[in-house]
Amino acid sequence: MGNFSPQEMSSLGSMPEGYRSGFVALIGRPNVGKSTLVNHLVGEKVAITSPVAQTTRNRLRAILTTPKAQLVIVDTPGIHKPHHLLGERLVKSAKSTIGEVDVVLLLLEACHPPGKGDSFIVQLLEQQNIPVLVALNKWDLIREEHFSQRENEYKNIFANSFWPIHRVSAVSGAGCNELIKTLGEHLPIGPQLYPSDMVSDQPEKFLLAELIREQVLLHTREEVPHSVAVTIDRIEEVPGAKRNRDKNLRTAVLATVLVERKSQKGILIGKGGVMLRTIGQGARLQMQALIEGQVYLELFVKVVPNWRSKPARLSELGYEAN
Repeated sequence: MGNFSPQEMSSLGSMPEGYRSGFVALIGRPNVGKSTLVNHLVGEKVAITSPVAQTTRNRLRAILTTPKAQLVIVDTPGIHKPHHLLGERLVKSAKSTIGEVDVVLLLLEACHPPGKGDSFIVQLLEQQNIPVLVALNKWDLIREEHFSQRENEYKNIFANSFWPIHRVSAVSGAGCNELIKTLGEHLPIGPQLYPSDMVSDQPEKFLLAELIREQVLLHTREEVPHSVAVTIDRIEEVPGAKRNRDKNLRTAVLATVLVERKSQKGILIGKGGVMLRTIGQGARLQMQALIEGQVYLELFVKVVPNWRSKPARLSELGYEAN
């Protein structure tokens, strides 16, 4: 990725001299703030966030365009020890991304000392011939007198590699501008790969399904979130309120939430349907912000036993074996 012939350069339009473009893999353990960082960098919500670990399941590509570079950021599933076929596919997807990009951004959770999971990822990256930058996230949660100690603790786990370190906060944005600048400098010379105003290349169906799953993650008990998948069954324009400046249209979305057990379905629906209405209301508001128009959302809940361990079902849901 990122190498262009002179003919390709000219066909994609003239860019400032020395313009750079390419792909950046965002790698790290689950729940270190990868999706939050992606959303802050591009300035819009393109990835769902949650306090629940292993939120990201797909290799989401976010697009950040600056006057000097265009970064296509691949937000990967957190690398962890898998416990089912879905987990195996997610980890395999994250690992395979490393060999397909121009630079890797390793995101570490600086508010805690490094652990075995961090060391495993470092060893994995050290086996690759690819530039790596390190971002110590949640730096704003560390007391100033502990700055040097914590940075040195992380330096020790990649002592054999001279990777640049950036102290950042995905929430406040501290350190992010310098991180963007350095990432851009590590990309190859090349034209923009996407239009300047584009922030994600994911289809609308995928983004809408993720917004529903985010609300499930936020509102349900620990036993439910990882057993949930969402399919968008239908999207259509119907007479109603405004969408995209057409006052006679609104968007109707019909979606199905899959769970593995009947008890999980009961939790999702809630007494008198209260929980499902709460999930639907939260998702609808997020959808309206995404498409800039009114949304009618109808949710169904379906039990599909052990869907996370069924290859055919995983493929239907977009979790390919790669």
